[in-house]
Amino acid sequence: MPHVTTGALEIAYEERNAGARDAVLLLHGFPDDVRTWDALLERPELAGTRAIAPWTRGFGATRFLDPVAPRTGQVSALARDALDLLDALGIERCTLIGHDWGARCAYAAAVLAPERFERVIALSVGYATNVAHQRMSYPQAEAYWYQWLFATPRGEAALREDRRAFCRYLWTRWSPSWHFDDATFERTAAAFDNPDFPDVVLHSYRSRWGFAPPDPRYAADDAKLAGDPPLAVPVAVVHGDEDGATLPEATEGKERYFPAGYVRVVARGAGHFVQRENPALVAEVVANA
Repeated sequence: MPHVTTGALEIAYEERNAGARDAVLLLHGFPDDVRTWDALLERPELAGTRAIAPWTRGFGATRFLDPVAPRTGQVSALARDALDLLDALGIERCTLIGHDWGARCAYAAAVLAPERFERVIALSVGYATNVAHQRMSYPQAEAYWYQWLFATPRGEAALREDRRAFCRYLWTRWSPSWHFDDATFERTAAAFDNPDFPDVVLHSYRSRWGFAPPDPRYAADDAKLAGDPPLAVPVAVVHGDEDGATLPEATEGKERYFPAGYVRVVARGAGHFVQRENPALVAEVVANA
């Protein structure tokens, strides 16, 4: 398994078609890992593309270099990780595909360094939905129950004591029509054994809603991301109409943020893990966006 070393991390990643000219960076979410891209990368639309899929901080074999550094999970940190990875691999420009946390990271990275990206494909998450003052419907607030639970000692204990059961329950709630088997879940759940997984996850959600302070090392990036600035690259979104985590309403009416172009595709009968549930549709969007 290849690794690169950045200022903060040793990032583990998988790569396909290393010699291809066009590159795509694929960023997974929570609770997930690089296996989420397997079916998509088997599609003929991506056959000739250099595909790089890293494990995000707190997942898989990716590790912090400093044993005492805060296990930060805020979006600005994830976005900086993605940019650092591209630097380490010598990739000047690519397509960016992100799901869940990876979609939030993709939006942020495109704000911080728009010259690095041909386009962004965001899956299952809308832009301007990652701030404490966000207005949301009561159904969306209900769907985010796990995020509110993570702000409590009870939620922290649940994640630390039985992360597999907690995450598997999320899978079943978020994609009600997707009937995955034990082997599919376990292939990905191995990534949750990373010792930093609970701390990164807890900080991600607690800092998002103001229950924990952001890491000041990313203050400059946070300042650039404040106020949800428009993206200067084309964006396409794919959202399952059965998504039980981030409801489809989160990606509706967002055209004003994307002056370079915004395409929204609804995947009928798919839930939150749309790239696993309907990889053919996602591949079509990637090919045509």
